[in-house]
Amino acid sequence: MEYLQLRFNKPVRFAATVIYIVQTILYTGVVVYAPALALNQVTGFDLWGSVFATGIVCTFYCTLGGLKAVVWTDAFQMVVMIVGFLTVLIQGSIHAGGFHNVLEQAKNGSRLDIVDFDVDPLRRHTFWTITVGGTFTWLGIYGVNQSTIQRCISCKTEKHAKLALYFNLLGLWIILLCAVFSGLIMYSHFKDCDPWTSGIISAPDQLMPYFVMEIFATMPGLPGLFVACAFSGTLSTVAAGINALATVTFEDIVKSCFPHLSDKLSTWISKGLCLLFGILCTSMAVAAFLLGGVVQATLSIHGMCGGPMLGLFSLGLLFPFVNWKGALGGLLTGITLSFWVAIGAFIYPAPDSKTWPLPLSTDQCVQSNITTTVAPEPNSRPVLADTWFSLSYLYFSAVGCLGCIIAGVIISFITGPQRGKDIHPPLIRPVCNLFCFWSKKYKTLCWCGVQHDSGLEQDYFENGSTWKQGAESVIQYGLRQETLSHVPGYDPKNKSYNNMALEKITHL
Repeated sequence: MEYLQLRFNKPVRFAATVIYIVQTILYTGVVVYAPALALNQVTGFDLWGSVFATGIVCTFYCTLGGLKAVVWTDAFQMVVMIVGFLTVLIQGSIHAGGFHNVLEQAKNGSRLDIVDFDVDPLRRHTFWTITVGGTFTWLGIYGVNQSTIQRCISCKTEKHAKLALYFNLLGLWIILLCAVFSGLIMYSHFKDCDPWTSGIISAPDQLMPYFVMEIFATMPGLPGLFVACAFSGTLSTVAAGINALATVTFEDIVKSCFPHLSDKLSTWISKGLCLLFGILCTSMAVAAFLLGGVVQATLSIHGMCGGPMLGLFSLGLLFPFVNWKGALGGLLTGITLSFWVAIGAFIYPAPDSKTWPLPLSTDQCVQSNITTTVAPEPNSRPVLADTWFSLSYLYFSAVGCLGCIIAGVIISFITGPQRGKDIHPPLIRPVCNLFCFWSKKYKTLCWCGVQHDSGLEQDYFENGSTWKQGAESVIQYGLRQETLSHVPGYDPKNKSYNNMALEKITHL
């Protein structure tokens, strides 16, 4: 968030902080609610009791341990998640008569037809919604999300941060593959009696716990391993979210109002913020009960808030002429568009032809209690219900990001473009070099007056003495140890700073 103040001004930074806080509270509420469903299905434990128990545990160790506790518990919980998944996969395959039988039955049921090139943006899952919409969504999560950036900044060097992201990518692939294969095994098991359609379970998110209880019915203890697996993902996500919320609020709001706080008081305020956000996130889980499927709800929230945030940072990094009015106006425009389409989609769900899953059978259910839903009258839906509000939830992020960028560029031209010579070069990424590499003239034109090639940039860092010098050095050169050794205020022996401005920038 510090970057937004350096590139634009303080109001832009504050607006982005508020949006991030709203996004994380909403998202964390859904994440707390998800495993409570699993625990309720497996053990019969009260749904809301498990919700509040999860919130209390996460808040407790996050408040006491800080980011270090979050990172180490995440590493342990990742191992538990993988072990839980593998246990379900192995036992499920045995019940299905081998994994080859699982694939054969999935193929016969059209569950392996994963490539759909339909360009209709109203279709919930196609090749284009996943690749295009997913790209915007994940760029928002890994590019501008405070929780992710905070972990990268905590690494010792830029190389370590990159390695951490690569390992994270590997872990995501493993979890994704385990989830996909678990779905195929569940289809093989329930292909003749779908528990959701027949009314045995009340929500699709309870399908996996119900499956676990069936295959481990004669194996005491293993259902508990699955519950531990489900809660591990929740604990890691919720703890990271609470920690990031406390950090952002303290750095961007508390320190702005009270810049001369003592270290001891700052520590107590940070712990108090962790406690406060833990309570808020746990309470928000009650609202998650109304949002439908957990996966769709989480990605929708990331799209609604993460898309405009991605657009805001893109305006700052890629468009030198965008001023603070364009940035703030673009952010508000992107938020308005993404919330408009998301709330409309919640109130007026898309037609069944765009979202209904493949056929599900209940022919061999012992007790069929199929419930049917009555479609709303055609005249009761507004005109936008079957078009704009039926847009795939994976496109919410793209809508917010592109809306922010387009509005920001237009507003900047109307109010007067930012002069390039007033922008410090490290705050802009000259991506035009990729397209104008053959001509210095065209590159200079696309830089909009930013002095990337004039040599002033290096002189600025060598001779500058203001607090922005150190801060922008970190922005420009990242976490490279060899560069930080030349930044004023940095002690390479103790790997610490005596410049408070640099300590602030590490909390981006």
